[in-house]
Amino acid sequence: MKMELSALAAVAFMFAPGVQAGAVERADVPEKYKWNTADLYPDEDAWARHAKEIEGRIPSLAALQGKLGESAGGFYAALDGVLALDKELSRLGTYASMRSDEDTRVEKTRGMKQQSEDLSVKFSAAISFLRPEILALGEERVRGFMAAEPRLAPYQVWLDDILRYAPHTLSAPEEKVAAQADMMSSGGSSVYGTLTNADFPYPDVTLSDGKKTRVDASAYTRLRAVPNRTDRRKVFQTFWKKYAEFERTLGTTLNAQVKAHLFNKEVHKFGTCLEAALFGSNIPVAVYRQLIADVHANLPTLHRYLKLRKRMMGVDTLRYDDLYAPIVKKVDLKYTPEEARALVTEAVAPLGSQYTTDLKTSFENRWVDFMPSTGKRSGAYSTGVYGVHPYQLQNFTGTYEEVSTVAHESGHSMHTLLSDRHQPYVSHDYRIFVAEVASTLNENLLLNRMLERTKDKATRLFLLGSHLDGLRTTLFRQTLFAEFELRMHELAEKGEPLTGEKLTELYRGLLKEYYGDAAGICKVDDLYGIEWAYIPHFYYNFYVYQYATSIMAAAQIASDMRAEAAAVPPSAAHRDAYLKMLSSGSSKYPIDLLKDAGVDMTSSAPFTAAMKEMNAVMDEMEALLAEKPKK
Repeated sequence: MKMELSALAAVAFMFAPGVQAGAVERADVPEKYKWNTADLYPDEDAWARHAKEIEGRIPSLAALQGKLGESAGGFYAALDGVLALDKELSRLGTYASMRSDEDTRVEKTRGMKQQSEDLSVKFSAAISFLRPEILALGEERVRGFMAAEPRLAPYQVWLDDILRYAPHTLSAPEEKVAAQADMMSSGGSSVYGTLTNADFPYPDVTLSDGKKTRVDASAYTRLRAVPNRTDRRKVFQTFWKKYAEFERTLGTTLNAQVKAHLFNKEVHKFGTCLEAALFGSNIPVAVYRQLIADVHANLPTLHRYLKLRKRMMGVDTLRYDDLYAPIVKKVDLKYTPEEARALVTEAVAPLGSQYTTDLKTSFENRWVDFMPSTGKRSGAYSTGVYGVHPYQLQNFTGTYEEVSTVAHESGHSMHTLLSDRHQPYVSHDYRIFVAEVASTLNENLLLNRMLERTKDKATRLFLLGSHLDGLRTTLFRQTLFAEFELRMHELAEKGEPLTGEKLTELYRGLLKEYYGDAAGICKVDDLYGIEWAYIPHFYYNFYVYQYATSIMAAAQIASDMRAEAAAVPPSAAHRDAYLKMLSSGSSKYPIDLLKDAGVDMTSSAPFTAAMKEMNAVMDEMEALLAEKPKK
């Protein structure tokens, strides 16, 4: 009974007005809000035994070298053995990473994470002969093995990928050295993660209510949206001044990560870091560059939204620190985790009964870690282990935006579940380019459901405004990130230094250009150029552009699904094509998977459609604002 009362008190505290996010110790969070890692390993000792076993098996992989070409059956057996060990390493690494993320201050779990990363590097080094040896066999012989051995059929795309890499693959000894060098590639990211999650001296700020609050990453996300404009500016100024104090150090960590990308580009003979990053998913470089060009051509649409925001907020000058505040002041939507779960489940009903049943299972069986706590990794993500189930990390404090985040990560989790259910291990994993479609589609469905059930003008304006903010932050902000990432890599490729000061100058210039600072559309303080140092995605190697491409694809798929559901008679063809895409893993390349779902990402058509939607939302909001009050 005492434990239950403690748990209830913890929940009440976490949802109390003005609570400091992350101020609760993990031990005080109720078990029902924690993910159940026992589904992976009963305890840390079981994990340690498995790690030791795997370490002992890795050297045996060397016996496969030089024997891949002996027979079709032997070829299959070798690949099957390598992927079986890869699957076990994935389970080992996911558990260690999740446990470390629960509380990044804990030395033991940080050590487990490092140990699993080291084993992955050893594994990569041990199988470094694999790609060169398959390429040495030649395409004709590999195709012959596939024709002779039916069990190789699921390996087709995987083998196609290897054959496609022929111009970028070294000899076996060279690939082994490159794999061993990869041990250092995560150094910048690891230092950044430990510094910002565990050791960073986040500042305190005293707001207008007289309460002192620690502004860590989770609290900043919440406090940047407070209604009081003076408080918002104080939060921004306090938070970014502290980051600016570490400009040199954070510049060094990001530069180290870019150097790893440069190493890969040079060693594997790619023309640019961008080409190297996109090659794995077979995404044309032109898709990335076209996205940036489309955004620049449509900055007037972003500026139209900023002017609408300025009007609705009633300010003389819109500032960058105004962009996260609610534009409808009287609307304050708050949700418990249970309410969030119910709302998300209701919203995704158009995806069918099996989808919603699976989602309910994920919530009821503790696949989600909901609450923020001291030392917990910030942000949110979905991960998974083949043969087990997906997991989510959340830092839920009750806002509508975080309900949307639950919908987003649930999209990833259901994608993982469907792919694992329908694909063998070799093709179960999907590319990020399609992954973010699954997450942003769920956000779209959530918004649509909220609008269907909302008649109140203020709330409707809030929801529409939130959607516009989503389009701003995903289409425009993420593309700004993508352009920053491209340009910093281009500077590095030219041999120019990437100091913290240089990165701030580059980022500041893009911020001012995108937000129309010179034209007075939105004023951007010079201090906010340090914002790059807060974005962990810059360590992910050209990741963020896919948020923008995905929201475009998701909007088109959602629109098609709604149209066919409203038809007489109704149809589910687009929905079924979409669910088939989620079940396809990497059995096709991303561009082809999306074409099967009805979206051509090699054209500007999805972006044009997204701009049409954004302008239509602004039209509706302006019409609502023009309505005369009812008597």
